[in-house]
Amino acid sequence: MGAGKTTVGRILARELKHRFVDTDHEIELRTGVDIPTIFEIEGEQGFRRRESQVIDELTRESNIVLATGGGVVLDPDNRNRLRENGIVVYLAASPETLNERTRHDRARPLLQVDDRLATLQKLYLQRDPLYREIAYMVIEVGNTQASQIARRILKAIPGSCTN
Repeated sequence: MGAGKTTVGRILARELKHRFVDTDHEIELRTGVDIPTIFEIEGEQGFRRRESQVIDELTRESNIVLATGGGVVLDPDNRNRLRENGIVVYLAASPETLNERTRHDRARPLLQVDDRLATLQKLYLQRDPLYREIAYMVIEVGNTQASQIARRILKAIPGSCTN
């Protein structure tokens, strides 16, 4: 959450001339409601079920840059689909950085708590090893601009024009 997946993903898609899809946005398009509403009505479990369906469909496509929600790696099937059907880039950021980046964002259901930093630390401890398990490349984002991160990724992607 807040690592820059959507921003970097859009840049990569434009440079690679691929279609860009953000899974959260895709879920909102399909349901006609925003993510917080899905969490409110169906809970996290209902949202994760929808997310897995979208991942299953989108990882079958070619020429796509996919930005996923941060919790997508919690499901082993999602991890397998992502690893087997694409190049996974993990944009890693410390809980402190994520807290700063998301401090004004009220659209993230998991962060609607009193101690956001503690929640981010817990999520990081849970998710970081799972991302590292499937990542082709890990980039510590820190305060690096999205365009610089995208350039690093493009240089590392097998078969991209910028190798």
